[in-house]
Amino acid sequence: MFSRACEYGIRATIYIAGESLEGRRVSLKAIASEIDSPEAFTAKVLQLLARNEIIESVKGPSGGFEISRKNMEKIKLSRIVSAIDGDSVYTRCGLGLKTCSEKHPCPVHFKFMDIRESLRTMLETTSIYELSLGLNEGVGFLKK
Repeated sequence: MFSRACEYGIRATIYIAGESLEGRRVSLKAIASEIDSPEAFTAKVLQLLARNEIIESVKGPSGGFEISRKNMEKIKLSRIVSAIDGDSVYTRCGLGLKTCSEKHPCPVHFKFMDIRESLRTMLETTSIYELSLGLNEGVGFLKK
């Protein structure tokens, strides 16, 4: 459903938020290890997230990545998806066809519309803060 970059972006953001709640900045190496992602690819994803003001990059010897608590509560999953994948998750055909539309629907078009709307609602109402709390409480995990 999401691109690999978007999956890593969501996982990285949740991990950074969880560490930020504990007052820690995290390094690229720690993030890549924790989300089970190649370091070079993770660096590109983190650049995108920083450019879109989803995460903060702090330079220097005690630098790393962080997210302020205030921003965690404002940042919804939809913002990460939009920054990395655009709106394709809401518009792409459920079967991957190029010409699928309401006038020329694929076999799952109308059923997939309901799923897409539920997904949009979930992405627009789920904050990074709530997900990072669950991670810190051991309710979820980020590594395979």
